[in-house]
Amino acid sequence: MARLRLATAWLGGCSGCHMSFLDMDEFLIDLAGTVDVVFSPFVDVKEYPEGVDVALVEGAVCNEDHLRLLPLLRARTRTVVSFGDCAVTGNVTALRNPFGGAESILDQVYLGSGGRVPCEPGIVPALLDKVVPVHAVIPVELYLPGCPPSAPRIRAVLEALIEGRTPRLEGEDIRFG
Repeated sequence: MARLRLATAWLGGCSGCHMSFLDMDEFLIDLAGTVDVVFSPFVDVKEYPEGVDVALVEGAVCNEDHLRLLPLLRARTRTVVSFGDCAVTGNVTALRNPFGGAESILDQVYLGSGGRVPCEPGIVPALLDKVVPVHAVIPVELYLPGCPPSAPRIRAVLEALIEGRTPRLEGEDIRFG
């Protein structure tokens, strides 16, 4: 059986979903025997590769870097999993939406505290005026809610995908928060 090519991406969020991924403990050793992690904050790969089987996408879409990555990720990935509540709904990251567009938020955060808005090119990607969930930008095949999803939930989804099955999420598996 060919090894599954797995990617994880971290958009706007707290990285709690990736921390929960690491909470799979000894299953990570089993996972390493069946998948190649080809893109992730866990590995030092700068360009999203071709031929990815599964991508877990954590976080909401909140800046221009996310808008550049997602179409590429979609085009090069067979199964995209919206990974965690921020990816599924925008969640905490989208709490800034009622306070106005990007310029208003930057002014409130930086100027309100007596600082200055970071503006050096290439340092901080430009914020979008509105934070949106992943499926608002690209189609996804699977939603894995949770803030963060528990390690057993992540494991169940990965085991099904590795075995070529569609994961069945029901009951507690589709609980938010």
